[in-house]
Amino acid sequence: MLTILGFAMIATFLVLIMMKKMSPIAALVLIPALFCVFVGEGAHLGDYVIDGVSSLAPTAAMLMFAIVYFGVMIDVGLFDPIVRAILKFCKADPMRVVVGTALLAAIVSLDGDGSTTFMITVSAMYPLYKRLKMSLVVMTGVAAMANGVMNTLPWGGPTARAATALKVDATDIFVPMIPALAVGLVAVVVLAYVLGLRERRRVGTLTLDEALVREPETETVLVGAGAGAGAVSGGSGARSGASRGAAGGPGEAADGDAGSGGASGDGFQGLDPNRPTLRPKLYWFNALLTVALLTAMIMELLPIPVLFLLGAALALTVNFPHIPDQKARIAAHADNVLNVSGMVFAAAVFTGVLTGTGMVDHMANWLVDTIPDGMGPQMGLVTGLLSLPLTYFMSNDGFYFGVLPVLAEAGQAHGVSTLEIARASIVGQPLHMSSPLVPAVYVLVGMAKVEFGDHTRFVVKWAVLTSLAILAAGILFGII
Repeated sequence: MLTILGFAMIATFLVLIMMKKMSPIAALVLIPALFCVFVGEGAHLGDYVIDGVSSLAPTAAMLMFAIVYFGVMIDVGLFDPIVRAILKFCKADPMRVVVGTALLAAIVSLDGDGSTTFMITVSAMYPLYKRLKMSLVVMTGVAAMANGVMNTLPWGGPTARAATALKVDATDIFVPMIPALAVGLVAVVVLAYVLGLRERRRVGTLTLDEALVREPETETVLVGAGAGAGAVSGGSGARSGASRGAAGGPGEAADGDAGSGGASGDGFQGLDPNRPTLRPKLYWFNALLTVALLTAMIMELLPIPVLFLLGAALALTVNFPHIPDQKARIAAHADNVLNVSGMVFAAAVFTGVLTGTGMVDHMANWLVDTIPDGMGPQMGLVTGLLSLPLTYFMSNDGFYFGVLPVLAEAGQAHGVSTLEIARASIVGQPLHMSSPLVPAVYVLVGMAKVEFGDHTRFVVKWAVLTSLAILAAGILFGII
């Protein structure tokens, strides 16, 4: 019964948000609360929620201060050279814009943090998508898949969890998987190329001058753009595309005048080169601070929330020594902070009920038990296939620490090595990064002003294909 209720709860959540009958925050809170009562555990709902909030509180804190930190770094111009280089490549060609999105997301993903990747990618690419009237779900989908492939880096999380759960070396998991993961990354770039061609056919190829003189319009999320020229669905979409101000987030300079998005010898400018928050004299300080922060994060010198708390405080103090200026920068990013942290705490209700009632355990055991005995020697393939739905419907912690050891034990009984099982377990990450249980995805859709349901409808099929490409390459190369 718990198995059925668990799947029913997840299905109800996905259907309601994809049909836009409920907002994600409301669905994440009310649906699990209702199912908790159905299970007969209503009296323990408070305990489950507190447990969920306690487990996700560090993540929420990290996201809050990371948004402030990278928001300040965008304000002061740290990423302007990267943005200019990508935009110079993209020009006003939709195909190049989508491919540039995939490349930028993959490069920034080297720091191992999805939220950081999405903040930088959306901040850089959003003005181009907006000005060229391109589909914003193409941007969020391509960025999520590129980050999902790169999330398998040993310091990204899943590989380390698999190594810890199965007591093997993370290097032994990751290094042999590099060729298969490279295939996955190529698949994302090829997909970006195809989606870019479709966007080019839909909106046309513009010169820079044509792109700049287009009048600002009501922003629309074009869900069907990736599948053809027709379907249009206004999600968060039908909201004003007005600029947020000099440096108020990814919307900045999207609808401004020529000064906030002008053409020059460097090509299309997405960020205002004359915004008052720029600190060119502090560029190298900010660059070194960011490198030091990311290095400390990779080396795990301190917990990530503590690192971003310290980094945000230092960045604000040095770049904006006057208290009114500091308050203005915090206020400029308050919307993103509130939306993302609120979503994380709402997700804590969902995960708390899913875990506390035992639904997750029953769902995992049911899936493992349904594996036919004849598939035993193919447990690498089975694990890879199961990693897609399981890492989408469960947190990485739940899958790697709860389900993976069971799969590995079953594999060993049929002569399949633990390392093969571990490698197969990471192939579902391109899909996992769009899971409603991943806090970073709310940073992505929130900053891009895309409804989560629109993003889900668009990205799932492509993310599944990318994951299957990695799995097929792993089997073909004899890695899995």
